[in-house]
Amino acid sequence: MNSKQLFDTFFLTELVRGLMLTGKHLFARKITIQYPEERTPQSPRFRGLHALRRYPNGEERCIACKLCEAVCPALAITIESEAREDNTRRTTRYDIDLTKCIFCGFCEESCPVDSIVETRVLDYHGEKRGDLIYTKPMLLANGDRYEKDLERDRAEDARYR
Repeated sequence: MNSKQLFDTFFLTELVRGLMLTGKHLFARKITIQYPEERTPQSPRFRGLHALRRYPNGEERCIACKLCEAVCPALAITIESEAREDNTRRTTRYDIDLTKCIFCGFCEESCPVDSIVETRVLDYHGEKRGDLIYTKPMLLANGDRYEKDLERDRAEDARYR
């Protein structure tokens, strides 16, 4: 053991350096937020709760191309469709299992008509597994509820798309 190691061991210099670092930050401004009352700023690209959007005339945007179902790495999306009288396809079933979803945003990026989107909503919960399987009516209700926020976020992010 050389003299420096002996000195460090005897005088506990590592402990003193650690206490000095703690003391330096002891009186610094705290950055903790009080979560439900205070919120941190979010990016317009934040990926939270899913929603299905409608056109301004009230018709749902989804054309049942099933690209979102195909691109989903977690296999969380289930779509069933049928043809209508005017030979267009529309979904009869659109389910997202949020217990499987990894919130990657691939479904949003693959959609050609900007139908499926992820909102900024992050505080939702389910008390049992079935509560987190969002069906088509639930997703459309989310889209109707958050449409103004979604439009604002899309406009803010348009130059990067």
